[in-house]
Amino acid sequence: MSVLQSQVDLRPYNTLAVSEQAEHLLVVENERQLLAAVQLASRNNWPLTLLGGGSNLVLAGPVAGLVVLMRSRGRRVLSRSSSMVVVEAAAGENWHNFVRWSLDLGLSGLENLSLIPGTVGAAPVQNIGAYGVEVKDVFVSLDALDRHTGAVVSFSLAECGFAYRDSCFKRAPGRYVILRVRFRLSLRPYINVEYAPLAAAWQATGLQSPDSRVVSELVCAIRRDKLPDPAVLPNAGSFFKNPLVSQAAADALLLRHPGMPHFPQPDGLCKLAAGWLIEQAGWKGFRRGDVGVHQAQALVLVNYGMARGSEILALAADIAAEVQQRFGVVLEQEPPLLGTLRA
Repeated sequence: MSVLQSQVDLRPYNTLAVSEQAEHLLVVENERQLLAAVQLASRNNWPLTLLGGGSNLVLAGPVAGLVVLMRSRGRRVLSRSSSMVVVEAAAGENWHNFVRWSLDLGLSGLENLSLIPGTVGAAPVQNIGAYGVEVKDVFVSLDALDRHTGAVVSFSLAECGFAYRDSCFKRAPGRYVILRVRFRLSLRPYINVEYAPLAAAWQATGLQSPDSRVVSELVCAIRRDKLPDPAVLPNAGSFFKNPLVSQAAADALLLRHPGMPHFPQPDGLCKLAAGWLIEQAGWKGFRRGDVGVHQAQALVLVNYGMARGSEILALAADIAAEVQQRFGVVLEQEPPLLGTLRA
């Protein structure tokens, strides 16, 4: 475990590049160090915050207590059948590197989730998803430390309570520390290219046989074209969830906006494209001081310099208010807040 640091600037540890202070900070590289950090926080009665890639959060103010940077590593094959393989990865593993490792083993299932920033441990919390695939689709189980009991417990697929960008871990923040996650992947190549831009890119290759590595490369190309690189222009990816509305509400909107993207869901609801709604409301490319809406993707808020979390949240609130006024649709912020909100 690293040396305990105090009053550490978290700007390098969040992809929105917001500058806020952590009261205390530790870097942990394995499970033993992580458990020691949790015990240290408990002994001192410090709030505990786990930070992986820092790619899905908004720093709204200074962070009290102990911030733990998750840097645990480890990937392995647990079991193999004639068609499936179960793999496990430590919570601190970089997600995209883990996806690439699975492809190197000839496994299919994670390719649509390529180039998503963050760590393996954060993936089930958010039930990350892209281009027609979510973590829950390949999830087997995970182990987590229950901070209420001090025991390490396992969670099955059903016990995680996965929903759209949601899980039981997100609904009980601070209680569980995810240690390792297991996935079931396929030895037999198959592809999911139902998402329109991905389908077009796949068709353009002319390939007739499934090739997961090619799909991964196409996904990476689409993401790079659509989303700004946080290392170049700080951002937290999609800032709003795609809203779910009743089919009746969607039909009413379609009468006024026939070209509105809409995606009927198995449960009878209809998913709308938040980016389209924001763009139609005139916010695409908008800038206010150091915070703005990306010029190519209205779903992404960016930090052009030294924007504060409060400035980012204020812009997000204005966007959501206008979308609700124009369309009657409520937008929900995707990245959670971290830190004591500044007045």
